[in-house]
Amino acid sequence: MKKPVDYVLKKFISAGSLDVTYADGSTTHYQGTTPGPHAAMRLTTRTAERNLLLNPGLGFGEAYMDGTIQPQSCTLYDLLHVLMLNTMSAGHIGDSLAAAVRYLRRKKIQFNPESRSRKNVAHHYDLGESLYDLFLDRDRQYSCAYFRTGNETLDEAQEAKKHHIAAKLLLDRPDLSVLDIGCGWGGMALTLAKDYGATVTGVTLSTEQLNTARKRAEAAGLSHRVRFELMDYRNVRTRYDRVVSVGMFEHVGIAHYQTFFEKVRDCLTDDGVALIHSIGRNDGPGTTNPWIDKYIFPGGYSPCLSETFAAIEPTGLWVTDCEILRLHYAKTIAIWRERFAKNRDKAKALYDERFCRMFEFYLAAAELSFIVQGHMNFQLQLTRSQTAVPLTRDYIAKAETRPE
Repeated sequence: MKKPVDYVLKKFISAGSLDVTYADGSTTHYQGTTPGPHAAMRLTTRTAERNLLLNPGLGFGEAYMDGTIQPQSCTLYDLLHVLMLNTMSAGHIGDSLAAAVRYLRRKKIQFNPESRSRKNVAHHYDLGESLYDLFLDRDRQYSCAYFRTGNETLDEAQEAKKHHIAAKLLLDRPDLSVLDIGCGWGGMALTLAKDYGATVTGVTLSTEQLNTARKRAEAAGLSHRVRFELMDYRNVRTRYDRVVSVGMFEHVGIAHYQTFFEKVRDCLTDDGVALIHSIGRNDGPGTTNPWIDKYIFPGGYSPCLSETFAAIEPTGLWVTDCEILRLHYAKTIAIWRERFAKNRDKAKALYDERFCRMFEFYLAAAELSFIVQGHMNFQLQLTRSQTAVPLTRDYIAKAETRPE
């Protein structure tokens, strides 16, 4: 398999450089025509060579997990940086064909009825609190933080994210009712209740997160203001003054986008305000990397804005504000990756070496997707009425500078 892999890599590496040591012990240097980072890797088996050739999107990550692809004199992050950078500029015929097939099948891949959605959520979010405590902030915000200056700690940036979203929800009077779709461990709901006097209902499909969220509400003395339910968003029947969803839209599935926004519309009061926070992509409709789909977020997909707006338009909702957060998630994941590395032995004690390799591969690839592959976050403010929010955005900044 060395010869065909060598042929592909000669075409593939157009930026930076890559040294590859093959299973037979020989090493080849691949030099791009434009400046870029350098990395090196070793392929220890012919199987790794074959999988890298036939389905690199899946095979590379699996080979790293198995230890048959090894970074040499560099980190995994360095190696992925070279490869992901060149994926954007050169591509790979095998991977391109696989991506084309995935694109044709993406509605089926992302078909997420209630039963499948619950299974997909459990795959990642029910791994156990001990794992997430190794790298998340103290509030367990498992989504993009908000860095006003870039010098904030993770805790500070996650607090800023919650208040930035709260400002866009226009919580201008007490006792507003709020629906939190995909409430996670309850941090957003508890903040809205504690700091803004809202009455919040959080819904989730994760039993682990549900149990923790309920315990947190009770411990904070907020059970009278916050309740959490194990419920699919499609089964919500009550109308609310506000609807918020942070990091959940990525799990909806493209075939269900219009259903999601119709539910947001139906759950809002006539003068209600919704805020949807999601990972997105800047380069148009695409597909989820097959390794990410198999091992990390089955059924997940980061949408582009054109797909999202196309699903909103038939619902009659107004998009009253749209903000793009470009590198905030890269900074967030960089801190997660550093924290996970420091606590790797603890993660290995919880699971095993292969799991640790899987998780560090996921974090490194996720961070780089925001740096070199056009991923970003978007926040959409939605209303039923065009007069539900002020004429200008000034109220957002004013709300964020409120006295503590």
